[in-house]
Amino acid sequence: MELYVVKSGDTVHQIARRYSTPADGIISANQLQNPDVLSAGQALIIPTDENRRTVRPGDTLYSIARRYGVSLPRLIAANPQVTDPNRIYPGQTVVIPADGRQTREIIVNGYVTDAADSTLSAALPYLTFLSPFSYRSDMAGNLIPTFHLNLTLSGGYRMANLLTLTNLLEGGGFSGQIAHAILTDQAVQDTFLENVEALLRQGGWYGVNVDFEYVYQFDRESYNQFLRRLTDRMHQLGYLVVTALAPKLSEGQQGLLYEAHDYAAHGQTVDYVVLMTYEWGYTYGPAMAVAPLDKVRQVLDYATRAIPAGKILMGVPNYGYDWTLPFAQGTAARSLSNIEAAALAGRVGAGIQYDQAAQSPFFRYYDADGRQHEVWFEDARSLRAKYGLVNEYGLAGVSFWNLNKLFRTNFILLESMFSVEKVL
Repeated sequence: MELYVVKSGDTVHQIARRYSTPADGIISANQLQNPDVLSAGQALIIPTDENRRTVRPGDTLYSIARRYGVSLPRLIAANPQVTDPNRIYPGQTVVIPADGRQTREIIVNGYVTDAADSTLSAALPYLTFLSPFSYRSDMAGNLIPTFHLNLTLSGGYRMANLLTLTNLLEGGGFSGQIAHAILTDQAVQDTFLENVEALLRQGGWYGVNVDFEYVYQFDRESYNQFLRRLTDRMHQLGYLVVTALAPKLSEGQQGLLYEAHDYAAHGQTVDYVVLMTYEWGYTYGPAMAVAPLDKVRQVLDYATRAIPAGKILMGVPNYGYDWTLPFAQGTAARSLSNIEAAALAGRVGAGIQYDQAAQSPFFRYYDADGRQHEVWFEDARSLRAKYGLVNEYGLAGVSFWNLNKLFRTNFILLESMFSVEKVL
């Protein structure tokens, strides 16, 4: 695999000839919506492995992986032209990864709030855990489903499902009042835990992922005590516990999002923590990178002093935003996938720039009404820089928010740098 940054005048076929690789492979690996239109500054993944096998009757990707001694996710990553890993046909050509070096094994979690089965199936080989935003609680400790996951999707991918528990309101937004009731009212907490156990007994779950946000500052110690009780109970039943934490820069950081999230207590209590290292650039804020590397590094500097690095999953965004300029308080940016962002740059003829401090791509353009826009998103360069932090800080792995939209480049890059730990 190579990473190439498009220059003005480049075409897919010229790039393919330069690397002696099929143009179709480049188009598929990068999900190019219009292969005839590339943007200067656009980062492309170039599949370059040369060992190939022609599919024979009875072959599956799994049987080919075993025959050649490569992992199934690695084989899938090398063959982005295979859109459904469960279906290959005689006569197809399958690339066998030639690089057999040992890569570090990491934990990979992915959140999802809504996704087609085909999108999830494409992601599952690269996940240790899938955390669907599955249940929210009410003031009485009842659990209400928010997203139905087809648990049979995991199939032979040895991917484990985590029951994600939130304090979301029915109409959206996190509720400090709901969290307060669960954390401080013994009867409500008992009901909540009994409902969690009832769901786990239905099967298909490996553990729980607690995402309580905007918890009141005065509930900080109650939250810590709740997590100790929950973790003790889950461990006795043989389940894993993961929590999601706001991206703090210091222990005493002020703000409703941060104050009740006690890094040291979570690190001592639960199995893994997800650091939500994204949303510096957000829907109602000014235009900037969603997860600027310099800001992420600041969070990790603090987090690794408070939490064992081997318990930390660094959050990685799988989306971008399109802001209308100039920014005005109360206006909203439009969320878009990384694929949509790159395609938009091509449609409007915008060159893609790369911010070195943030290690993130962006571009500006004018719409039909003459309004200027600024778009920040993720590409192969920004993801490679983020994955480098995993090794630098010795983290357990990464966690994606979210996997609703397929970004194939991400998985190809991930598999080129790491092996994914499987717990099943």
